[in-house]
Order: sequence, then C-alpha cells, then structure tokens
Amino acid sequence: MYIVTAKEMYDIDHYTMQEIGMDGKLLMENAGRAISAGVEDFLNEGSRITVFAGSGNNGGDGFVIARTLLNQKYEVYVVQVVQDAKITGDALYHKHLFLKCGGSVRTPEADKDINDIITRSNVVVDAMVGIGIKGELRDPLNRIVSVLNDSDAFTISVDIPSGLPADEEGFGATEFTAVQADCTLVVGAPKMSAFLESTAPFYGDWQVVSIGFPEAVFQKYTNRHVWGQDEFAQTMPERGPYDHKGDHGRGLVIGGSNTMPGSIAMTVKAALKTGSGLITAGTSEEVIRMIASESVEATYLVLSQTNGQLTNDTPVAVEGYDAVALGVGMGRNEETGSLVHHTLHQTDSPVVIDADGLYHAKSDLSIVKGRAYPTIMTPHPGEMAMLLDISVQALLSKPFQYSLEFARDYNVYLVLKGKHTIISAPDGRQAVNTTGNPGLAKGGSGDVLTGIILAQVMQKQGIFQALCNACFIHGRSAELLVEEAHTHHDLMASDVIDGISKVYRTIF
Repeated sequence: MYIVTAKEMYDIDHYTMQEIGMDGKLLMENAGRAISAGVEDFLNEGSRITVFAGSGNNGGDGFVIARTLLNQKYEVYVVQVVQDAKITGDALYHKHLFLKCGGSVRTPEADKDINDIITRSNVVVDAMVGIGIKGELRDPLNRIVSVLNDSDAFTISVDIPSGLPADEEGFGATEFTAVQADCTLVVGAPKMSAFLESTAPFYGDWQVVSIGFPEAVFQKYTNRHVWGQDEFAQTMPERGPYDHKGDHGRGLVIGGSNTMPGSIAMTVKAALKTGSGLITAGTSEEVIRMIASESVEATYLVLSQTNGQLTNDTPVAVEGYDAVALGVGMGRNEETGSLVHHTLHQTDSPVVIDADGLYHAKSDLSIVKGRAYPTIMTPHPGEMAMLLDISVQALLSKPFQYSLEFARDYNVYLVLKGKHTIISAPDGRQAVNTTGNPGLAKGGSGDVLTGIILAQVMQKQGIFQALCNACFIHGRSAELLVEEAHTHHDLMASDVIDGISKVYRTIF
C-alpha cells in the first residue's frame, strides 16, 4: 500500500487519465461505487443517509455515492454546500445523472437548517472538500463542520475528512478545522496526514478503496509505503533445511551499566528469539553477573568500566561480527562516548545505534556520515529532536520530511519510533509500520526493538526490508499478546520478546 502527498495523488490521477487513457468520469464512477459499498457496511434497512457534497472530485464522488445508494433503495438526501456555478466538469456530469435517477439536491440556509438535516440522518457522508484545500475552511463550510462535529451522527468521510490537510506541508500542526470522521474511505492510497500525530485522529477508522489506478503509476510517483502483514509474509526470508547458526548471523550487543543491566539483557534475548544464530553481549563483568542467568544462550565479552559505566580503556574488538547493536542502557559519561566513537570507526559491518548511543553519536555525526557500512539509528521523537536541535513539536509536524532529510544528509537508515513508526533509507525510500498498541509505551520496548532489528539485519534480506520486518514483528507481537492474554496496562517489554514466536507461528 502506497502513501501519497496531494501533489503525488494529482500526478497519479492526471497520468492515469492523460497517458493511460482512463476517462475521468469513469474514475469518479469507480470511486463512488467503491465508497458506496463501504458505506453500506454501516447501514440498516431503514437508514437515512445525507451526503454533503462540495465541488471538485470530492463532490463528484458524493453524487455517485448518492445515486448508487438511491438505486439500492436507501433513503438518500444530498446537500450541496457550494453554489451551482462551482459544480463543473465530471462532478457536474454525475450531479445530472443523480438528478435524472430521481434524486434531489438542496442547499443549507442557516445553522438551524443544517442541524435539522444532520439530526434526521443516521449516517452522514462527508464529500465536501478533498485533498486540494488551501488554508482554513470558510463559511458556510466552517459552520457545517462545527455542527456536524457536535452531532451524534455517524460520519463517513470520502478520501479525507473535509478541512484536513493532506500533507505535512499543510497549515501547521493545529491550525485547521476539520470533520471528525468515524470512518474514512480513502481513495487509491492513504494520504500523508493519516500518519501524523496531529491529523491522524480525524480519520477515525480508515480503509483504502481501489478505483483502478495502475500499480506502475504509483511506483512512478512515490517511494512511500505502508508495511503490513502482506509485505512481511512476502518478504520474510525462509530457512533452509541445511542452514546452520552461521547462516543467521553472529551479532554483538554493546551496552548496559550497573544501573541499567536489564536493557542489554532484553536486547540480547530479543535478538536470539527473533532468529540470530549467535549473540555476544559486550558489557562490564558486573552486568554479566547480573544478566547471565537470564540470557543463557548468549556468550559474553567483558568490557572495561568505571563507576558502573562502560569505558574505552580496553577497546572492544569488533572484528568478525555480522552486525553490532550499540547504546542500550550504557549511560552518558564522557568515557562511554569514547567507546561509541571507537566502535563506529572500527566496525566493518552494519551498526544499530539506539538510546544512549544516539546521545554520544550526536557529538560527532561526521563519524556516522563517513562510515562505509550501513548505519541504523532508532530514535524516539525526543531523541530525534535532540539529533536535529529542534523541538519535538516541530519534528512531529513534519516527521516524514525531517526523517528523510536526516537519512540522506548522514547516509543512515532511520527508524523514527512512534504510533506510526517511519522507516527512512538514504536512497529516498520510506515506509510506515502501523502495528503495535499502547502497551508498548513502557520502558524497555525500544531495547527489545533494537534486538529484533539486529537479528533481522543479519538475515538474507536488504537493510531497508529488514528494518520494516523488524518493526512489524515488534508491533504485531504486542497486538497478539493483548488479543490473547494481556491488556495495554500490564503488557511488559519482556512479554513482547515471548510474543515473537506467536508472530512467526501466526504468519507462517
């Protein structure tokens, strides 16, 4: 499933019509019929449906929806929220079809009139404004949206809730009035705002309807995807009957401190559970004593420490490992930073940098940029804002843009963690993982993800694919655990490790 900006969607639409030759009226008919089928899932035999139709493609879709439901014997009313002169082109064609099929169109006269219309409706279809909105809604649209949001009507938006920006390039994180939909039936591909913290809630539950855009056209215009169960099942490497432990990676995890020994323990266990062939924990002797009984399958490498935190007094030998994870629970003293810089300089394999490792890497990002081997950085929004020297609010207003620019500027793969985790590659590819739940909002969840990433990076797949699959496993484990035995309140990071086997067993 692709993710598009408004411009990309317009380009896809234009190319499909002008270069491929699909008529615009046909695409609008396809959209309206597909959305009508989705609307019917929410209707009963006596349902009364009101379609609020605007101008442009969104309003045209509304007229097709109204005609299709009318022909299915539903009680359908259309409220046109713009003047007749603004209904043109394909939308006007479909308005005329609706009228000729016995439909009628009215316009709202006042707030009381709008309220009465909505109150008498079981379902309201919002087809007022699409992805082309510029600036905030004006009256009467602003008034209609306010009345609709204050009502109890079940609201289904067409493609995007009216008033909502489609992109990060909209009008800020909070400066808009938009329909609060219960459900949005998205045309062709989800828009970027479906994954932004400030705009995603307006969509309600959403699903994509296909209207005939060819796959090749999406590939031409966007490098962004949603990575879900189908993608995971199709790309997760299989194991051969003659595989041995060396075929699935020898990994090193460097981290841990006297005050945070559990971090490295969880990373090690997650890497092993996910499928690593061999894992070595590089940490202090005291931490090894604390965690060895919990990670009996791992081997251990003793590193120097001072006051409970790792140092570079005896530089770690990083040769011979297929990938290295660096930073979990290691602390932030200056000597520990020297160890991080040494490891980044010396490692001739992929490195996953997380947690305190990100803090130390920030002090000299030229080391990261200059590495000849893949570097993966896995910040949460606070850590990403720290790396960029911006506020968290600024980051969350444009997470796709900031992530991609950072990945390109420093030649890294970036995993920006959150409800919608964004994975960015230095070549411009981006993917969004939507698995997971609020149970992951616990200490240690990031440590577990680091271990899963380490394991996936060492399997027979590309780095970008490995990161997408790792994020899917992490989130899906939490989902399955809550479905079967846990709640969002009691789910622990260590539980997520145990749930990894459930993900594999469910998919394969």
